[in-house]
Amino acid sequence: MRARLLPAFVLVCPLWSCSAPGGSSVTQSQGNSPAPPPPSKALSPEASIATMEMPSGYRLEPVLTEPHVAEPVMVAFDGNGRMYVAEMRTYMLDADGTGEQQPVSRVSRHEDTDGDGVYDRHTVFADKLLLPRILLTLDDRIIIGETNTDDLYIYRDSDGDGVSDEKTLWFKGGPRGGNMEHQPNGLVWALDNGIYSTYYDYRLRFGPDGEAVKEEIPVNGGQWGLTQDDWGKVWFVNAGNETGPVHFQQHIIYGQFTAPNEHIGQYKVVWPIARVPDTQGGPGQLRPDNTLNHFTATSGQDIFRGDRLPEDLRGNLLFAEPVGRLIRRTRVTVEDGITRLANAYEDQHSEFIRATDPLFRPVNMITAPDGTLYIVDMYRGIIQQANWTRKGSYLREQIEAHDLQKEIGRGRIYRLRHEKFEPGAKPRMLDESPAEWVKHLSHPNGWWRDTAQKLLVLRRELSVVPALEELATRDGADSRPRLHALWTLEGLGALDDKLILRALKASDPQVRIAGLRLAELRVDARASARAPLVRGLLGALKDADPRVTIQAM
Repeated sequence: MRARLLPAFVLVCPLWSCSAPGGSSVTQSQGNSPAPPPPSKALSPEASIATMEMPSGYRLEPVLTEPHVAEPVMVAFDGNGRMYVAEMRTYMLDADGTGEQQPVSRVSRHEDTDGDGVYDRHTVFADKLLLPRILLTLDDRIIIGETNTDDLYIYRDSDGDGVSDEKTLWFKGGPRGGNMEHQPNGLVWALDNGIYSTYYDYRLRFGPDGEAVKEEIPVNGGQWGLTQDDWGKVWFVNAGNETGPVHFQQHIIYGQFTAPNEHIGQYKVVWPIARVPDTQGGPGQLRPDNTLNHFTATSGQDIFRGDRLPEDLRGNLLFAEPVGRLIRRTRVTVEDGITRLANAYEDQHSEFIRATDPLFRPVNMITAPDGTLYIVDMYRGIIQQANWTRKGSYLREQIEAHDLQKEIGRGRIYRLRHEKFEPGAKPRMLDESPAEWVKHLSHPNGWWRDTAQKLLVLRRELSVVPALEELATRDGADSRPRLHALWTLEGLGALDDKLILRALKASDPQVRIAGLRLAELRVDARASARAPLVRGLLGALKDADPRVTIQAM
């Protein structure tokens, strides 16, 4: 194999085919029909990466692969940078889903003990689980949720051997049924200290004594994957309706809203180079060369908020399309208060990352503690659940034609690197003091800021309130530390109205928006129209920035 350069892209072609940026096949048989790919066969991580196309300067490197993990679906990092991996080890072991409901899946933990960026210590943190789908690291604890239940348990490793030995019910949600593709996924501790998941019509938060507090919110329309941006808006992506990102105009607590022209160009059109036609919707979802033509399995999103990849990637929405064997990069812009999404490579008929390897199945992404992006690749043949792969179905025919049912039990987690950056330092937050956590609220990597805020609220350490108040008054060029300080004070129950009033007058519209959200927590229908917070809310209706005006409304 040898690489050839396309405009701004690097492409490495496997032996059997090579597709141009427009998705048309370069190597085809006689006539109009493309030459069928050979049966699917697993490649090494390095060989699989060699089939991928991505922008010049970027590269993937494996940080964790089989045999240390199998069927990984999501990852989470604790305050010391240890990586927890949810492994759905019974997912589609064959085309009939045999043994899927056996509780033999797990959450594994992986540590880089010497700080060289390689995970060298591997333990099974929680075993004998039923298809784990929810992870949220806390301090030395982690919340894990399984399939077929809305109960959430807190697990803890009390003796430091990497294996949990404590399990406590934190939230009793009760049993649930239905297809496993239509069950909640998450969790995300958001800027407002709410804990969000997909599907639920509620969010959770930690009460003063560590108890679970349930708060009703609108249904979010998300399916698999969850992320937030620097301003605390939680982003949802839907696969079942083939729509991609949904309800992103405003924070979901204010309801679902879709704006006209929120997609730029042909946003829902995808440009894969893999030509295995295993899409549940059948031939109507395919081009003549058997490449997928539009969204069908969008999932695993991340607003990239790290500091060790190019600046123009920060704030972009990335999500996976595992049926297309690709990752979409979305540029997010706001015009007159309306958020609009665009494929960053639409003019090239291309995608951020795409592969010809039929087993490349990206299903999740996360901004990592080292400032890069981690990509979870299930690396397998079948990616649809058994309800859609029954005998006689179009999808079953494609699975058997390409031997997709034979490739199981693997998985890769990649680090996305760029030639101009080195990964950042390993965190040691769990060994630090609350005062040091306050300093991390100004870190350029959003993961550090989020984790520091979460730890401060969980610890409920009021000794740092003066430092937080000082940070909450800074009206500097970067408003993100100020936002974290305000919401951390709110989470500690120590936010003074005077700080909210100052936020309402801040130079940055995002701080004014946060001030409005914080003010509404203090104001009810009985408040006097002359009350300072009420006057601030009403005054925002005349703000020069449409985003602030919309928030005020």
